[in-house]
Amino acid sequence: MENHTIVTLKKGEGRTIKAGGAWIFDNEIDTITGKFTNGDIVVVHDFDGYPMGRGFINQNSKIRIRMMTRKADQLIDDDFLRMRVQNAWDYRKQVMDGGNDSVFLQGAASKGGAGSMPEIVGIGTTGRPDLNCCRVIFGEADFLPGITVDKYADVLVVECLALGMEQFKEKIVDFLKEVLAADGIKIRGVYERSDANERKKEGLPKVKGFIGEEFDTNVEIIENGVRYMVDVVNGQKTGFFLDQKYNRLAMQRICKDKKVLDCFTHMGTFALNAGIAGAKEVTGLDISEFAVKQATENARRNNLSDTVKFRCANVLDELPHLAAGGEKYDVVILDPPAFTKSREATKNAIKGYREINMKGLRLVKDGGYLATCSCSHFMTQELLARTVKEAAKAVHKRLRQVEFRTQGPDHPILWANTANVPESYYLKFYIFQVVEER
Repeated sequence: MENHTIVTLKKGEGRTIKAGGAWIFDNEIDTITGKFTNGDIVVVHDFDGYPMGRGFINQNSKIRIRMMTRKADQLIDDDFLRMRVQNAWDYRKQVMDGGNDSVFLQGAASKGGAGSMPEIVGIGTTGRPDLNCCRVIFGEADFLPGITVDKYADVLVVECLALGMEQFKEKIVDFLKEVLAADGIKIRGVYERSDANERKKEGLPKVKGFIGEEFDTNVEIIENGVRYMVDVVNGQKTGFFLDQKYNRLAMQRICKDKKVLDCFTHMGTFALNAGIAGAKEVTGLDISEFAVKQATENARRNNLSDTVKFRCANVLDELPHLAAGGEKYDVVILDPPAFTKSREATKNAIKGYREINMKGLRLVKDGGYLATCSCSHFMTQELLARTVKEAAKAVHKRLRQVEFRTQGPDHPILWANTANVPESYYLKFYIFQVVEER
């Protein structure tokens, strides 16, 4: 609730929000004047009384305040929330550049004949296949801290990780449905996946279930011309990792006519992008039998079963086995899970990334390509680059950087003091040409 409690920072603190971030930590606060309940909107002042904005407070969390606005007199009401939601959707319509639209349209034309265009669920009057699936709200980066909403065709999946945002969660969903409806997109259901452990840090229970009417939670999406069946109840995070969309698209031009190895394939996303681009042979590896089953079904769904194959294997064990057998690939893709989810575990994570890159590099043909990435915000760009460089040196390979990429623009990176607020920038993705030392 809105109240008039004033939180005053210590002298010299507040560096994060002064640098553009959205968080105030517990050790940055000097005094709190007034009565409040956890989750209330409070006013923040600098040490000298300068007003710095409003945010919601939670004494259960080390992130004591999450800022909602830099205007100390701004009322956090329905009009404010609707404005934030509208801005988030307008941004997606502008920055999702339609890079995969032509891919899909070509495929649609070839299947349906000249001039035919099948109905694509969840794009409404935008005419943009690229908006079939995307992240529509990305927490602090959309100035709505603690809440994420992903769109899969005509389904929304919500993740709320902050106590203060709980009071606004359903309103934000309703406003988003209204905003999408204005573009002819009718949302048939909303599912909540607030089942991450981060909820405990906020003093919140894990929540998983429908918001509103129940519906079929298996949703077909189209990304880069590839069809997937997404299980929003049991899938990754909110059902599917959307952040690599344009990185997968970038690999399409690399993989055409190539022999490709996709490691940690999960639902087969990179492998299927390689296949749909015209790779001559694709192998996807994953330790999860369930994931391999899903990936195999996705290959069938895209008529790629003859060229894109999946098998269950521990990647760290399988890569040396392939190398010992003399296997070589034109393209090796490494998309491992986050080896570290804490700053303390980073040292061990570096060893993991070095090892997996060494093993992957040994399998790349001379002049072939390695795509490698990290999805941990604790593994910084500089740290990942150094680790890959060390791996290449250890196996006597030279690397030529083709491209460096991050998460898609529907996952915008909020520029701030990245030493303290790295969470909106987490995905680092390199494409290298691999050359033998001569």
